[in-house]
Amino acid sequence: MTLLILSNHTFLTAQENQNEKGIIGLMYHRFNENKYPTTNVKLKDFEEQLKMIQKQNIQFISIDEFKDIMLDKKSYSNKKVLLTIDDAYRSFYVNAWPILKEKKIPFILFLNTREINANNPNYMTWDQIREIKNSNIGTIGGHSFSHDYLALKTDKEIYEDIVHSNNDFFRELSYIPKYFSYPFGQYGANFSKIVKDLNYQLAFGQHSGVIDTSKNLFELPRYPINENYGKLDRFLFLLNTKPLPFKSFKPENKLLSKSNNPPIIEIEFFKNIKNINKIHCFSNNNRSGDFDEQKIIFIGENWIRVNLDQKFYRKTGRINCSIQDTEDKQWGFMGFQFTTFEE
Repeated sequence: MTLLILSNHTFLTAQENQNEKGIIGLMYHRFNENKYPTTNVKLKDFEEQLKMIQKQNIQFISIDEFKDIMLDKKSYSNKKVLLTIDDAYRSFYVNAWPILKEKKIPFILFLNTREINANNPNYMTWDQIREIKNSNIGTIGGHSFSHDYLALKTDKEIYEDIVHSNNDFFRELSYIPKYFSYPFGQYGANFSKIVKDLNYQLAFGQHSGVIDTSKNLFELPRYPINENYGKLDRFLFLLNTKPLPFKSFKPENKLLSKSNNPPIIEIEFFKNIKNINKIHCFSNNNRSGDFDEQKIIFIGENWIRVNLDQKFYRKTGRINCSIQDTEDKQWGFMGFQFTTFEE
């Protein structure tokens, strides 16, 4: 099977990759909607998180600055944070937007247009979205029209859904977005290709990990932040993770059917990655959804196979791998997300 080389920067040496400080992508949804703890963050916690980022001397980066690093190979010296918000819930506009506006903190808001077109009171309005677009603080990105489980749809259905969203953008904002966030973070090879063919430049999932220039531009990781996974001790840990760069990953397609679940996972790292022999990988491939450590087999000096002990039972399957640096004690972190369906 041909391996997918997940980078347009594979000319970088292992040492150069290891010297990258990394970009922490943070994903938010709701703010102070406490009846939705899995997608909500309390406003007092959000404000403390922003303070913590500043105390750690980590720079907030705009999506356009991020694009310059990833596409144009612009160098950067310090660790950075990219704030992303999905779905355009009204609670973002009411609660978080005033804070970001006052502090002039850049962010990208990924929105699905169906609910906005329908004037759903739980979502922002087009006038509110125009306000953010015109602020030069927030950028508006695409998140489909329907926010359906598009990864499980036909190519035609995926294409038509995104085109519908693009048409809404052009009608209301006079442009078509160039940054995309997959609904539910789910994608397969065909979905990613459609997004790329529709002239998007970057696409984000919902799998954890630190971004570096070895990452696939259409499979970018973000740390989900909510009430359970936004507590300040964990948040500080996330800020102190660093990239775990790799050269290739298979399977290329993150969409799994009955015939290839569990997948055969092989990861090729750059040569001389520190402490590769101390890597640990965990997966939620069980009925409970808890993360269990998986067996790792070295099939080369810098090439591992992760032997999953059973299949993914949930629609969303995840695997996370990490290595602790013996010198600074920080963790290099990477993750992947699979979408499962029964044929």
